Amino acid sequence: MTTAPTTRRRARATASLMSLGALLATSTTVLGAAPAGAAETLLSQGKTATASSVEGTGYAASAAVDGDLTGTRWASQWSDAQWLLVDLGARADISRVVLNWEGAYGKAYDIQLSDNGTDWRTVRSVTAGDGGTDELTVSGTGRYVRLQGVTRATGYGYSLWEFRVYGDAGTTQPGPGGAVRVTGSQGDWRLTVGGQPYTVKGLTWGPALADAARYMPDVKSMGVNTVRTWGTDAASKPLLDAAAAQGVRVINGFWLQPGGGPGSGGCVDYVTDTTYKNTMLTEFAKWVDTYRSHPATLMWNVGNESVLGLQNCYGGAELEAQRNAYTTFVNDVAKKIHSLDPDHPVTSTDAWTGAWPYYKRNAPDLDLYAMNSYGDICGVRQAWTDGGYTKPYIITEGGPAGEWEVPDDANGVPGEPTDVQKADGYTKAWGCVTGHQGVALGATLFHYGLEHDFGGVWFNLVPDGLKRLSYFAVKKAYTGSTSGDNTPPVITNMSVSPASAAPAGREFTVRADIRDPDGDPVTPKIYLSGNYANGDKRLVDARWRATGNGTFAVTAPEKLGVWKVYIQAEDGHGNAGIETRSVKVVAPPVAGTNIALGKPTTASSFQASYGDCPCPAANATDGNPGTRWASDWSDPQWIRVDLGSVRSFDRLQLIWDPAFARAYEVQVSDDGNAWRTIHTTSDGNGDVDTVEAGATARYVRLQLTARGTGWGYSLHELGVYS
Repeated sequence: MTTAPTTRRRARATASLMSLGALLATSTTVLGAAPAGAAETLLSQGKTATASSVEGTGYAASAAVDGDLTGTRWASQWSDAQWLLVDLGARADISRVVLNWEGAYGKAYDIQLSDNGTDWRTVRSVTAGDGGTDELTVSGTGRYVRLQGVTRATGYGYSLWEFRVYGDAGTTQPGPGGAVRVTGSQGDWRLTVGGQPYTVKGLTWGPALADAARYMPDVKSMGVNTVRTWGTDAASKPLLDAAAAQGVRVINGFWLQPGGGPGSGGCVDYVTDTTYKNTMLTEFAKWVDTYRSHPATLMWNVGNESVLGLQNCYGGAELEAQRNAYTTFVNDVAKKIHSLDPDHPVTSTDAWTGAWPYYKRNAPDLDLYAMNSYGDICGVRQAWTDGGYTKPYIITEGGPAGEWEVPDDANGVPGEPTDVQKADGYTKAWGCVTGHQGVALGATLFHYGLEHDFGGVWFNLVPDGLKRLSYFAVKKAYTGSTSGDNTPPVITNMSVSPASAAPAGREFTVRADIRDPDGDPVTPKIYLSGNYANGDKRLVDARWRATGNGTFAVTAPEKLGVWKVYIQAEDGHGNAGIETRSVKVVAPPVAGTNIALGKPTTASSFQASYGDCPCPAANATDGNPGTRWASDWSDPQWIRVDLGSVRSFDRLQLIWDPAFARAYEVQVSDDGNAWRTIHTTSDGNGDVDTVEAGATARYVRLQLTARGTGWGYSLHELGVYS
């Protein structure tokens, strides 16, 4: 859009210089007297102003709030439905709005107020405007004031010399509930909301954001005053609204790659990828602007465990450069957030106190640090002291020891803490936080989650909506008491037998002592998880039967490997005790002697150098279930064993790797040339096949005709039993 001709600008300026008295005489339809005796303050001058459009260079929205009544102006493009908005920086009681129109004025328009810049309410409508100066009495409270144009009076756009908003300065507040500040000095900090001390007593948020109104009252009942999220966008509003309704505040997170420590979400080059950084900066600013005035907002949290996670993307000097670049970018985000929202602090989370030197060096605009820490949570205090840091911190995840912090059990997998130990972990965590007075400003412990799976049982306070001992440990930490609460069953002395040799498809024994503190009848359930066997983190119903005295016979899965077995005891009052141990599922024993053990074995092909290979045919008859034969990735293939002489046998056992055969034949021969088939399968499913087929022969061959996967064929063991 080009600027208007010079003659047009001059003519319109003349009209705007009419005396206020003359304008009052000709504009009675839109004028209203200011309240008598009101202690008004001009609130809009110099504040941030934006507009739907501008006519051209020199007509910015800011010109309408710069205090210059005759020299500068905002002008929109030449169409209806344009708007001008001023951010007062804080909520205020608005009493009067004065519009000093240039010649291109609005015939019909609305004055609107908003607390968050998104949801608007109209406090005054004008339908017969005639330009000049419109002085409007209004009544309402808001942080944002908007002129919403409806109909232009001329063929040009809308143009204002000045847009002035007046209100009672004595009632102006920094935001709903007051500004959030980190106050104090070295080692004697505090978090304040509206000037009042605020200790973060929080949980990380797990349920769907749309379900926040359903679960937030329960969170509030635990003494929780804060919840933490990892991402903020349009879907966050139901959570924020539900939190505000319960008097709970939210640490609004912003996700950056690589998040979550292990590097989840991909790798970014923070040294060179300006497109990603600019995109994220724009995106974050959008949601800060959207939610900065929401009464639930407590602070902003930029990134999650990315300094640690970058080690999964880079190494050496490049890793150092990336960590410095990442934390420098975090500082850029913090500065941007502060420019938009001076009333809420900014932090950044990592899972390694070794990240803090990077923040100390590169992110001075952070108001405080944040740390995810579990079993070593008390070590955060010592790391802070040793590092000579000059900012306080909060714990943004914490609780019992994680997988990475516990010793392995007899089956070589992390030994999960008991329910009692997990509850103690939350108690210890809160003690570590409150023990670092003047520096640790609180915590959002992990995790108010509903998932009923491997990770959910390890960490969630309410898996499948059932309250655990950990739930009540957090409630006691935050409220000081759980007196009168009905609490979960307690499971102790859980054992599995045989723990390291449970035959696939057969029963093993699980035992535990189960008691309910309130004397409630208890209903046991038993689940299995194949997380360590096949990567499936779900909990599946086990086949089991009670055998008395807290003992259960559980059927082992067909899939070999280490499984987790869970006892879940429910009391009928929404509570559950959950205990877990590992069990190693092995191939079921076969009666007789394996006459193929150590005998010469050949195959149509073998993998020489893929993954854990070389994987020659002899690995299938070496008696070691940890080795395997693996073929090329094509059909058909074969593997055969020379028994050394003609021998009689009555069954075979095939222990498959995940690369199994869907269809195959068992063939035998006396001379290695003429073959006869003794068994055929067309619906194989892997794991362990016990073939009840006998013969007398020297050679035994598997003729493999259809793979069950996209890989080749792979056998851990081929046993032939006499």
